[in-house]
Amino acid sequence: MGTLVEEIIGRKVGRAVTPGEIHLVDIDYMMTHDNTTPLAIKAWREIGKPIFDKQRIVIHFDHAYPAPNLKAATAQKEILDFIRAEGISNFFTQGICHQVMIEEGFIRPGGVVIGGDSHTNTQGAFACLGLGFGSSEIGASWVTGKTWLRVPETLLVTLNGTLSPGVTAKDVMIAVLGQLSASGARGMSVEFNGSLIRSLPMHERIVFANMSTELGAKCGLIAADETTLSFLEDLVEIPSHLEEIHPENPVYAKTVTLDVSQLAPQVACHPRVDTVRPIGELSEVPIDEVFIGTCTNGRYEDLEQAALLLRGRRVHRFTRTIVTPASNKIYERAMRDGLIQIFLDAGCTIGIPGCGACIGRHGGLLGPGERAFTTMNRNFTGRMGSPEAEIYLGSPLAAAATAINGKITDPRVYLLTEENYGTSMAV
Repeated sequence: MGTLVEEIIGRKVGRAVTPGEIHLVDIDYMMTHDNTTPLAIKAWREIGKPIFDKQRIVIHFDHAYPAPNLKAATAQKEILDFIRAEGISNFFTQGICHQVMIEEGFIRPGGVVIGGDSHTNTQGAFACLGLGFGSSEIGASWVTGKTWLRVPETLLVTLNGTLSPGVTAKDVMIAVLGQLSASGARGMSVEFNGSLIRSLPMHERIVFANMSTELGAKCGLIAADETTLSFLEDLVEIPSHLEEIHPENPVYAKTVTLDVSQLAPQVACHPRVDTVRPIGELSEVPIDEVFIGTCTNGRYEDLEQAALLLRGRRVHRFTRTIVTPASNKIYERAMRDGLIQIFLDAGCTIGIPGCGACIGRHGGLLGPGERAFTTMNRNFTGRMGSPEAEIYLGSPLAAAATAINGKITDPRVYLLTEENYGTSMAV
């Protein structure tokens, strides 16, 4: 039918679609969290009609949970009152909404999920159309089970080559941002393809879909293949006609190709995600806080990479280092395999699964004049606390190296001494 986004929407409406068309589309799931549910409830109450299908509503507490202040506690009580009164069964308090949506089987190829969060794009790694929506629109969708979608044009990003040791998907995505800019895909669907993408496991593919938001895109999508299906096989039943969602005779509005073979670790410098420099150019920048986690890089494999460098070492005495698993399941596995003990022995603080320090409400705020190096997806002024603080973005490997050295550090300095780089960290 066309590009990947056209293929997904076309299957929903039963015919081929083209960019610019507007269609009324059935929604598989409508997701909100503790920040965005109250406004959705307000909109739904103003409409004054019953919920179309309560099983399609999914609510998470993750952005400020457990509540760090009275305002958050009051909002969460309001949400719980709504959940009890309406009999909403899909309610979770076990980590970041985007990760838990995957773990609990709400995501599948060809699906359409709207969420009251700009990084609902994360689900596009599974060829599922994940779209960030305003809370009022979500409240309306509770009544109808549908939404209007304008078919976007598609930007194809082709990534080829083989990553050098110490370079990760996060470095590649930061490089893409540096090349295209924070508005380089404004209003478009971004389709990621190429030999690199096809070689990556799901936890690395997720980075590209997640950070398509930072390109200004409506969504970021990756075609479903054997890697996708293998990852999902124990989580959700996938109908045979949805097993492989891929473009059919696509026409792209724009194409960009990048060979990553010579790429070095990259850093997005404060205060823009597209102010990008190789990490070696920032080696004298001191860091007060390192934060490893978020919906971008809080998965088990991300923690495993950080633990590789931190095992047997200590973080810098003046660089507080916070490690926050993206979900309870990730936390449990990290404990079982000894990663949490490695972090504790290194002097790290372990955060409660959820968004943590990323949104600047709790879990590691920055004071005036402080600098953070984090694995999150955006570094806007005031994002993590004081508007006088600075935020730098990089990979879990770079974050761990920076924590050890107390200043931005190329992880390859330490990887050269690690004979087991790339092997399992299970102990």
